Amino acid sequence: MPLALLALAIGAFGIGTTEFVITGLLPEVAGDYGVSIPTAGYLVTGYALGVMFGAPLMTVLGTKVSRKRMLMLLMVLFIVGNLLSALAPAFAVMLIGRVVASLAHGAFFGIGSVAAADLVAPDKKAGAIAMMFTGLTVANVVGVPLGTLVGQSVGWRVTFGIVAVLGVVGLAGIARLVPDMPKPEGVRLRHELAAFKNVQVLLAMAMTVLGFGGVFAAITYIAPMMTHTAGFADGSVTWLLVLFGLGMVGGNLVGGKFADRALMPMLYVSLGALAVVLALFTLTAHNKLLSAVTLTLIGALGFASVPPLQKRVLDQAHGAPTLASAVNIGAFNFGNALSAWLGGLVIAAGFGYAAPNWVGAVLAAGALGLALLSAALERRAGAPSTVVTGSASAEQRVAVHH
Repeated sequence: MPLALLALAIGAFGIGTTEFVITGLLPEVAGDYGVSIPTAGYLVTGYALGVMFGAPLMTVLGTKVSRKRMLMLLMVLFIVGNLLSALAPAFAVMLIGRVVASLAHGAFFGIGSVAAADLVAPDKKAGAIAMMFTGLTVANVVGVPLGTLVGQSVGWRVTFGIVAVLGVVGLAGIARLVPDMPKPEGVRLRHELAAFKNVQVLLAMAMTVLGFGGVFAAITYIAPMMTHTAGFADGSVTWLLVLFGLGMVGGNLVGGKFADRALMPMLYVSLGALAVVLALFTLTAHNKLLSAVTLTLIGALGFASVPPLQKRVLDQAHGAPTLASAVNIGAFNFGNALSAWLGGLVIAAGFGYAAPNWVGAVLAAGALGLALLSAALERRAGAPSTVVTGSASAEQRVAVHH
């Protein structure tokens, strides 16, 4: 595997860290700016909305320049956004910094994965893509917990400063190690937009919004939930996030394994179980041991649904997957934004820090309902449950790993 993949993995590590580390630092940020926890939750919502709108926009803009240059420009955006967050004198400025950083998220994974596949021989493309995405999974096991620990120990601004430095390392690596690549063929926007006329594509994206939104309803406010409701010390949030990250990795592997074998049954099981576990979290959040176990299960079940959800979109939009894939990455983050906002509303209404778990349970149950509806419509139309994608390009396959 070429060293250029390491540069891409470092970029993915930084992006994954900055996306999730804020969930462990909400109390510190809220206290520093003198705002409420629900208000601080807008830092999650703002980032998620930035990804939602930035993913398709930056992906289309990326067709105008070479992939290497676009990757470098995306890392510059990432660095600027995190520096702005680290130095922000006011909450509104930090929110702007989060949005700026988020614009790099979706396009980096989309364009970077295609670049990774082009760096190796045809029989090693999947391994190259997986190596790049290792940066994202490692971020949730190592980067996020360590970033939380640093933020709680020496200040959250230091955490975002370190993430910005990671972006500089990734930028330097891309500039030095990634070879020049030809400008990609222009996207035929009309052809790509045609995929959104397919009801099944829209249903799959709606499942993505609600299903992953269920996870973030709980995770956005996990720090105050674990410290105020479960009774953990502030320093315990670090290893609790490690448990969540380990659950994510395991769930993603299982979901990826079964997405090709039994996609819809995998969605039924993961989404249904996620709804049940989130509902139970309203009770187990009051017990240290049970809350730790439940948090791990949420990570596992939530990310077990990611590969089949993304593959469902690719299957249904197989004729024009580029824009649909980018929009679905945005759909994951729209779910994050929606659930963070709804979770903040129930906390602000006085229902307690465990109340967002009910929001998550309802969202996940809604995703399960849409999955059943989608399958029923498909059976009525006499269509197969999945489209065979064995000859799909690397660009199509990558999103299954995200």
